[in-house]
Amino acid sequence: MTFAMLQEAHQLLGSGRDVAVGIALDHGRVETRELMTGLEVITPRLVGPHGIGVQEVDVDAVLARHPQVAVVDEYAHTNAPGSRNRQRWQDIEELLGAGIDVLSTVSAQQLASLEDVVSAITEVPPKETVPDEIVRRADQIELVDISPELLRQRLSDGNIYPRDRVDAALANEFRLGNLFALREVALLWLADRVDEGLAKYRASQGITANWPARERVVVGLTGGPEGEVLIRRASRILSRVNGGDLLAVHVRLSDLKSRESPLALEAQRQLVTDLGGSYHTVSGDDAAETLLEFARSVNATQIVVGVSRGRLTSRLLGSGVGSKVVRGSGDIDVHMVSHPLGGRGLPRVTSGGLGRARTTAGFVLAVLIPVLATALMSLAPELNFATHVLVHLTGVMAVAFIGGLWPAVLAAILDSLLLNYFETDPVGTFSISDPQNLFALLVFLGAAIAVSLVVGLSARRAQEAARARAEAATLADLARDALIADDTIAAFLDKVRETFQVRSAGLFTRAADTGDGWDLQAHSGEAPPPPPGTEKSGADAYEMADPQTALVVSGRTLTAGERRLLTAHGAHVLLLRQRHALQLRLRNTTKLAEGNSIRTSILRAVSHDLRTPLAGIKLAVTALQRQKRRLPEEIQDEMLDTIDSYADRLDSLIGNLLDMSRISSGSTAPLTTPVTWRDAIEDALRGLPGGVIRIDLAPNMPAIDADLGMLERVIANIVENALKYAPGSDIVIVGPSSGSGAATINGRPCGELRIVDHGQGVPAADVIAMFQPFQRLDDAPEGLGIGLGLAVAKGFTEAMGGQLTAEPTPGGGLTIVIRLPLSAGPQLMSPKTRDADSSAP
Repeated sequence: MTFAMLQEAHQLLGSGRDVAVGIALDHGRVETRELMTGLEVITPRLVGPHGIGVQEVDVDAVLARHPQVAVVDEYAHTNAPGSRNRQRWQDIEELLGAGIDVLSTVSAQQLASLEDVVSAITEVPPKETVPDEIVRRADQIELVDISPELLRQRLSDGNIYPRDRVDAALANEFRLGNLFALREVALLWLADRVDEGLAKYRASQGITANWPARERVVVGLTGGPEGEVLIRRASRILSRVNGGDLLAVHVRLSDLKSRESPLALEAQRQLVTDLGGSYHTVSGDDAAETLLEFARSVNATQIVVGVSRGRLTSRLLGSGVGSKVVRGSGDIDVHMVSHPLGGRGLPRVTSGGLGRARTTAGFVLAVLIPVLATALMSLAPELNFATHVLVHLTGVMAVAFIGGLWPAVLAAILDSLLLNYFETDPVGTFSISDPQNLFALLVFLGAAIAVSLVVGLSARRAQEAARARAEAATLADLARDALIADDTIAAFLDKVRETFQVRSAGLFTRAADTGDGWDLQAHSGEAPPPPPGTEKSGADAYEMADPQTALVVSGRTLTAGERRLLTAHGAHVLLLRQRHALQLRLRNTTKLAEGNSIRTSILRAVSHDLRTPLAGIKLAVTALQRQKRRLPEEIQDEMLDTIDSYADRLDSLIGNLLDMSRISSGSTAPLTTPVTWRDAIEDALRGLPGGVIRIDLAPNMPAIDADLGMLERVIANIVENALKYAPGSDIVIVGPSSGSGAATINGRPCGELRIVDHGQGVPAADVIAMFQPFQRLDDAPEGLGIGLGLAVAKGFTEAMGGQLTAEPTPGGGLTIVIRLPLSAGPQLMSPKTRDADSSAP
């Protein structure tokens, strides 16, 4: 990756761009180092603990130089303690903020979203990660790809690692299966990024036609039990291709035809999640049209719907949802899947909304029914006028129930005219001779109009109730997500965009500096919506969650009911922000509480242990100052030994306190290098109190990856603890040979060191507590320390990626086991081993 980055830097330099290298690592490769020739290099800073220089990018120097393009290698790198920022990508953010373009490198293994996948493939968790959202901000991402076979060949030729590391690398992280899997993961992640770019381009160009760039299967769910059949069928369709997406969408209708089951939908939501898909809920008046709109918005290639549950007539007439989807799908393939409930029919329910079809049918019937009623009644001339009126009134009521108010009014007027012309004297004219007939016709007309009004009002009430039910269901989903989901603001805005089927949604807050303008905090969609108060058209809407926060959607005109839902979503986003703030405050408070607890424990613990050696040193020094000439020489030597012993005790105590403070604050940053157990043991045992310590290390123990200073402290604390609590016992330090055992840490081979004593041991119930700070066995006397030694040892071991455990010693006592990852680098030998080898004949 560094090689490709430097090649790109040379191309930019040749095109006239001002290019400077902030930091680029050649990793010992000659061809990479040669590419640095001709490029201006800004000298990196040397930072790091213990005076060890680690090269880090000098952000201030790059900002002062201010090139057009800065080359900064290893985007996910964790900076050494003492650096300006914790991670290098934060350094790069500063450069970008100053208007400097940056070339950088990042491995797919370092993406945070792929951490678990990479760990499962390589059996080793990545040491450094970077949030995907940060990487996705890049204007351009280029995949540096090479076939696994060619990569292994380059490794074998010594072009990647030194030749003494090639065999170990080929047998571990460069296994052919690992490389194939990691390559696929990188390609799929980049495909998602390309797909985002494609979606933005299609939206910016107004392209609505389906582009089948990637297989996407959309499943339409009604909320009935047949949904599981459809989801499993869609999953089987998708299993025939690699890298496709499964999207299940439930269209929530705002009428009484909806017969969704919350329990069935929840089970289907879980099934989709288990199958690796995503679940979506959208609202609409027409299930087929809403489903097609969603499918086009996600660039779907296939739609799976169930056979209509309507009766045979609806299927023959093509009025079912599946038939409508097929007719309107265009170039999207549609699968109509049969299921046990197909064709059984639904309970007949009066529609809550009198749509265009029913109104049209009402006007047609308003003309036909009066004519037919008059024709039929003419076949029975013996019937009286009242009977004719009742028959026509029944027809008006039928029209009212079907078409609503205005078709019924038309039918009533037409019926009145027909009754007047054919049934009242004089027949054949529109004049009425009998006042009773005139009164009867007026009553008839009034009754017909009254019935029409009642039917229309009932229809509106039913429609309002259906919409209220749909709104309540949406709010119930919102409340459910608030209780069980830990959504980010971006994820919530995605749900808002899906729910309202708008082009974009955004969250704005008042500008902190002026209080008049608006700052965009997050958005979902191809482009941010306009700020509140600057709506470009009626298709933009916003809702004030509070005086400082606004939720804005753009792309569609919202109905009054949808605006009420937007108000509820605005309240939810406010609660979501408050919850995130409270969670952050809780974490900070918890951290402060833990720090206060540690400080309180330290103060309580050192109240005696710190005062005792200070008092002893003070007493000895005072005696030497006042009575030095009168004290015998052996007494003076004894006092000097006392001062020296108490000083060592203070040094050990303060060292443990400082180390525990580093561990509790999370600021331990080990500098791991290949080291041998023997080198660490020899330095760790210097200065320990007297005792019988026997070292039994195998001659062929492999090197491990560790921080030598930390490892020395771990061994010293464990041995010192054993000498204190197992007085008179032999302490044995045992290291097995490289061929024995099969210990691993997260699937990675590790080396093992055992420190064995034959004291009284530790009960199994107390083993876990033994590694906690300020723990002493059986309330041991204060002179044995403050109980930090094993806690520090465990913290340092885990910081180096190892494990520290305890197990009983056969025959009595305690064995502490240190496990650290084996080094993949060249195997090292301690100085004594090298001397012994050099003296061999």
